[in-house]
Amino acid sequence: MKQPQARHAPVLFEAAMDFLRVRPGGTYVDCTLGLAGHAEGIVRRLGPAGRLIGLDRDPEALALAKERLGRVCAELGSAAPQVMVIGEAFSSIAQHVQAASVDGLLADFGVSSMQLDEARRGFSFQADGPLDMRMDTRTGPTAGQVVNEAGERELADLIYEYGEERRSRTVARAIVRGRPVTTTGQLARIVASAVPPMKPGRIHPATRTFQALRIFVNRELDEIRALFEAAPQLLKPSARLVVISFHSLEDRIAKDRIREGAGQGIWKALTRKPVTAGEEEIKRNPRARSAKLRAAERTGIGSRH
Repeated sequence: MKQPQARHAPVLFEAAMDFLRVRPGGTYVDCTLGLAGHAEGIVRRLGPAGRLIGLDRDPEALALAKERLGRVCAELGSAAPQVMVIGEAFSSIAQHVQAASVDGLLADFGVSSMQLDEARRGFSFQADGPLDMRMDTRTGPTAGQVVNEAGERELADLIYEYGEERRSRTVARAIVRGRPVTTTGQLARIVASAVPPMKPGRIHPATRTFQALRIFVNRELDEIRALFEAAPQLLKPSARLVVISFHSLEDRIAKDRIREGAGQGIWKALTRKPVTAGEEEIKRNPRARSAKLRAAERTGIGSRH
């Protein structure tokens, strides 16, 4: 297995740490461990009485996160906090965390650098690979199964809903005509042939279709909604919620749920507008360009369901 930590740069790291306000001895949850970039920052701030709970449904990412956090804890020695790592989707968080026990919760939505960079995972068309796109490779249909088995109308609807692709019907028609579709490169060529050529500076024509398939396969928006449903029950009064989104569908859910919760007395919004990466971070890590961070504080009043 490759060791991609060296190229992994956690997005909006300083802002995430500032808003999370990690306190020694507290209990914090990283809902999306990935390669543990943010989690390492939390661990280094917790102290020996602290506790980190990390979740990730990707077995490969989980193994690498365990390895990295194990090295950090070994380095810290007696100053290391307790670390618990769980190989499940973050929608299951309420099964593993006691009510009103968490001082801070972080979620970095979307696909990780490792997943994008490994062609065999099928998340990107930058290099040809199998059409998989599953974050949890142990279960669920692959993107290839969806592309080859879904009806044309179903394909068009999911590409429109999750990819916000205006030409979804044209794209779906081209995909059905091009079946069987077996690789990321083949799918990207089919989509590109169905939409107008790229203008300079525009995203690749297949970008929205790939996004849609990934979100659909992994039920990503349902996961985010489930997290926002569970979070108020798990956080202590004055505890912090920090979420990082990478596209408008994710950010819209975060924005709406924080606003609705503020109206119900559950949240105090800490970010009137989303925090975004500065020029220096974008130069170091171009993927930070689309990242948006929102944060809220549990008020201590309002419904816990």
